This record gives sequence, structure tokens and C-alpha cells, in this order.
Amino acid sequence: MTPIKALVLTGYGLNCDYETDFSLKSAGADSHRVHINELISGKKDDIQIRLSDYQILVFGGGFSWADDHGAGVLMASKLKNHIGEEIEEFIQNGNLIIGICNGFQTLVNLGLLPGFGGQYRERCVALTYNDSGNFIDTWVRLKVNPASPSVFTKGLSDLELPVRHGEGKFYASDETIEQLFENRQVVLQYADENGEEADRAWPLNPNGSLRDIAGICDPTGRVFGLMPHPEAFNHFTNHPDWTRKKQELARQGGGTLQEEGEGINIFRNAVDYCRS
Repeated sequence: MTPIKALVLTGYGLNCDYETDFSLKSAGADSHRVHINELISGKKDDIQIRLSDYQILVFGGGFSWADDHGAGVLMASKLKNHIGEEIEEFIQNGNLIIGICNGFQTLVNLGLLPGFGGQYRERCVALTYNDSGNFIDTWVRLKVNPASPSVFTKGLSDLELPVRHGEGKFYASDETIEQLFENRQVVLQYADENGEEADRAWPLNPNGSLRDIAGICDPTGRVFGLMPHPEAFNHFTNHPDWTRKKQELARQGGGTLQEEGEGINIFRNAVDYCRS
């Protein structure tokens, strides 16, 4: 079986690369951590690095360039000036891109999302400061849009994942947001315990995102950005309630928690899509 190769960007303050690499490998990918400079120069330890050799590109979480000038701004500028056309060609060739938290911010600043009409250079949405004015680190429930073309969320109806950011509020004009919903490009929304939209209620919606938007994709469904961290729920013990859930199962007469965390499903969907 031909391996599905994934490239996880590292460097300059990105700090979720090990968890993301682990999650991709757990999902069956041949994943590699590659420094931004190595991708730009095309060389790692005298070995040629070509984006075209990969099928999945990951813009991971962290604080690239310390979020100077805004989260994801400098990372987007560096990548656009050096390999912007190469990234666009990567998309046009049918490959996958996922941006998580700081990676989502970078995709938005690059203009790769929302990608209306196949235009990957136009900025029309933003991820800005949380309404609370504070960094937030918590777990959220997410409603998945089953009508979305996103290949990453195929077969999923709801998720529970952690968020940790200071600039995660999704913001855009009313016209742009309506177009996102009409195109079914809104993939994830913050939700309550019943799976209904959070209606911007804090802390269900942790940042004040308009229309509770937590993740969007491009029209093809192959470019996906989200603020929650799927790589941070790669094992059941990542969840803060795992001990309580384990005891509940024991008192009900047995059963065990599934070892794999819910976040792995997003990466497995990507790998399965590339294989098909």
C-alpha cells in the first residue's frame, strides 16, 4: 500500500507539532515534522524537501512569531512571499490542508480560506481577540455540519475538543457569513450539551465568534481551518473527565473507554480520503 505522506510545519513558536505528528501516525499517515525554513529552502539534512511529495499539509497550533502584528500574520507573510504559488498549486493538485488554531489564523491571513470561487489570495474573514479579552483554555462541544463538503469531518455529527487561544473570534461581514452558510462551508459551530448552536453564550462559545463559527472549509472541502485542537484529544486520558467516565462504566457493570481520542477521526478521514 502506498503511504500517505503528511507534512507538519514546525518552528518560530509553533508548539503542537509532536501531538499532530503522533495523531497523523495513529491515523495511518507517514507523517514528518518539517521546519518552515527547510520547506522554503527545499532541504533537510541534505535531503530534498518538496511539498509536491506530500498529500497532507498541516499548519499547526502555537504562537508563530509570538503572534506579533496579530496571530498568524507573520507566518502567512513569510510563506506567501516564499512559497505562496507552490501552496496554491498543492491545493489545485487535489491535496489536503488543515490549519489548527494558529494554523487557522494563518490560512485566513493567507487568503486560502474561505477561498470563494477558487480565489486563494483574498482575505475576507478574520480571527480576532476573544470577547473576554483573555486567553482561554477549556473544552468545547462542537456541532458538525453533515452537509459540508469537508473531507476531514465526513461521518461525524458532533465533537468535544479543547480550545486554547487569545484570538479565536471568527469575524466577517454579514454578506460573507451568509455566503459561507449558503455554500455549506461552515463546518463546525460551538454548541451546547444537546448539540444545539451555542447562540454566542459564554463559555459554550468561548470567544464570541459570530454565528458560533468554530471551523470553515474552502468550496472543495480539502482546505479546512478550525480553532479547536483535534490533535490534543488523541487518547481518552486527554479528556478532563476520563476518570469519572471510567468509574461510571465500572459501576454499570463493565465496559472500557475507547483508547483513541475523538480528534483522531479528523486525521483518519484525511488519510482515508487520500487513499481513495
